[in-house]
Amino acid sequence: MFALVGSLESVLSSKAIDTLDPWKRKTNYNRDLLAVGVGNTLAGMIGGLPMISEIVRSSANINNGAKSSWSNFFHGAFLFIFVAFLPFLIQKIPLAALAAMLVYTGFRLASPKEFSKTYKIGKEQLAIFLVTIIFTLYEDLLVGIAAGIVCKLVVQIALGVPFKSMFKAFVEVVKLDEDHYVLNIKGSATYTNYLGIKKQLMKLPAGKHVEINLEDCKVIDHTVLENLHVFEMDYRNSGGTCHSIGYDEHKAMSEHELAMRIKK
Repeated sequence: MFALVGSLESVLSSKAIDTLDPWKRKTNYNRDLLAVGVGNTLAGMIGGLPMISEIVRSSANINNGAKSSWSNFFHGAFLFIFVAFLPFLIQKIPLAALAAMLVYTGFRLASPKEFSKTYKIGKEQLAIFLVTIIFTLYEDLLVGIAAGIVCKLVVQIALGVPFKSMFKAFVEVVKLDEDHYVLNIKGSATYTNYLGIKKQLMKLPAGKHVEINLEDCKVIDHTVLENLHVFEMDYRNSGGTCHSIGYDEHKAMSEHELAMRIKK
């Protein structure tokens, strides 16, 4: 249970921080999970509590101008110093003040604007969002995530995602010439098969002209569109050109530029 909660919470927090980071840097998830695993193992050996990558502390670092991993190091170092050598000072902090800080930070992370923002992306995104929140509050984080995944699968099936392409990506990379590549995605492009799409994207050489063709996809969900949008920006920043094509016969679920699209 500790391994699952620690891993999921750390990955989700890292993903959220990547979107908040003004410099748009990317977390090394493997290194993050390795650090959490080793840290929890050592903490357990000396009777300590398990730890996770925390969204509240991370967002506080970003909001106060942190630019490197040193901010995280000093955050932990000061916590250690106060807990180990100055516990009497911690006891003098009113619990109401700590609670107010947590409520304020939590409100900023899940403000009414976030619900409105999610609704603008698509009604199905709001439904998944609400289901995840309700089950997390009612039960716990693992149940909430599982409920959100099940809700997303139900939405995909209801929208007609081909079952054979629900968990397997049908991707074909065509090399037109030395500087021009076309990546054809067929069947569907959803979060359940995005890892297969991502593997092919990562194999593309840098500094080329890349087209991502989604013409033969019946359903393209918001998660894939968001990740493709990030990939396109990163690829351009590395010196190449990249854009998606094949949306002409698809209908967007909302007016949002990254809304789920269904082939007419």
